[in-house]
Amino acid sequence: MTGPDDPHDLDSLSEYATRILNFYHPECIDEENGGYVAQFDEETGNVYDRESKHLVAQCRFVVNYSVVAALDGPDWSASAAEHGLEFLLESQRDRERGGYHWLVEGTTPVDSTRVCYGHAFALLAFARAFEADIARAEASLYDLYDLIDERFWESERGLCKSTYDAEWSEVEAYRGQNANMHMCEALIAAYEATDDVRFRDRALAIAEALAVELPESTDGLIWEHYTPDWKPDFEYNRDDPTHTFRPWGYQPGHQIEWAKLLAVLSRHSDEDWLVPRAEELFTAAIEYGWDADDGGFYYSFDLDRDPVVTDKYSWEVAEAIGAAAALYDRTGNPEYLDWYDRFWTYAKSHLVNLKYGNWYTKVTEENEPVPTQSGVAVEPGYHPIGACLEGVRSLE
Repeated sequence: MTGPDDPHDLDSLSEYATRILNFYHPECIDEENGGYVAQFDEETGNVYDRESKHLVAQCRFVVNYSVVAALDGPDWSASAAEHGLEFLLESQRDRERGGYHWLVEGTTPVDSTRVCYGHAFALLAFARAFEADIARAEASLYDLYDLIDERFWESERGLCKSTYDAEWSEVEAYRGQNANMHMCEALIAAYEATDDVRFRDRALAIAEALAVELPESTDGLIWEHYTPDWKPDFEYNRDDPTHTFRPWGYQPGHQIEWAKLLAVLSRHSDEDWLVPRAEELFTAAIEYGWDADDGGFYYSFDLDRDPVVTDKYSWEVAEAIGAAAALYDRTGNPEYLDWYDRFWTYAKSHLVNLKYGNWYTKVTEENEPVPTQSGVAVEPGYHPIGACLEGVRSLE
């Protein structure tokens, strides 16, 4: 139950993705209101909140079920993905003003802020659902792309704005890399689902801006927060280094996640900077973020490359698994395969709930699980299932 029996075996990876999803299924299916319940205690599996429906969690569930369906998982995976897609379109979507509500309670919107980060995950959900042959996914994908192009895209920068109010009348001054990273991820998936080069070209534009051009002013590392004219803002959230979506500091997990995205993009483009830049970011994540003694990635490090938050989040290791697999695929360098195995070994030893097979969101510096905290959840196994998917794609 700790992980895939053999992380080099494609069937083993596919089966493990289903086992992760089994922690949530079928209890996560909200038959009364639609969509999914995401608030599970990671230790016991008990649900502590059935009403809160965060846009990111709803989209990630659609992605999870669609990925498992595409990997020839159980019959229920496709119908469960369709169930979530229906909720996104009928309850999470604002059909009058356009866009998607950030938070819904039951079926009632309680926060209608228009957040680029959430819309990126909606685009990803539609792309993965289209790959899994889910009805309405293709049309929804193109409709949302048009809205993103109209509202969030800054063509002169090749990047997206972050947030609007519910009426689309006021845009936040803040600019952030995290939303753009996930928009890049979603656009890659959209290209893979449709072969429409518009998606690939826009993904390349975001990648070049954030992974190549902007790091020229931050010693080659990717910073999180920016001013409206895309200058690094080193003071933003300095007093909130564990903010859920906008933490202060360099994130080794995002350096290595970008390494994965660039390696995946290199499958679809002959741009000669993609793989070398991916390798640089992979190396930086290991050098500044990996705990050489106890394993795992520190959550963040400061401008002097010293750790800030020493808790270790499981999503970082899952993204590292995907990055190592993709870079091995693109380079043939066996060192990446060694890291792939090392990351899986760490995950099996420290991140997996041995009773149920789910991954803990985070562990301490000493690798002890951090108890689930009350609040709206956004991580329903999305990252480890993604690690399985990239393992299958890279090693097949």
